[in-house]
Amino acid sequence: MKLRKRLLTVLLLAFTAVNFGCAMPIWNPSPDIRARQLIYSSEGLRHIPEIWERVWGLELPDLATPYRVHGGVI
Repeated sequence: MKLRKRLLTVLLLAFTAVNFGCAMPIWNPSPDIRARQLIYSSEGLRHIPEIWERVWGLELPDLATPYRVHGGVI
């Protein structure tokens, strides 16, 4: 049982290391190809603020009045 647990742990760590680029590099060593890969991967992150504003409705007009209103009867 202990051997199986250790083996599964080692396999999990090995797969995680390869997935994160520790054992094998994620990006190409050539500067030209690596720059293209980085541009392609960052293109999806460029639209996050626009998506965030659309989700939270930040681009909608503010319905509050721009001046102070007296709430009581004069």
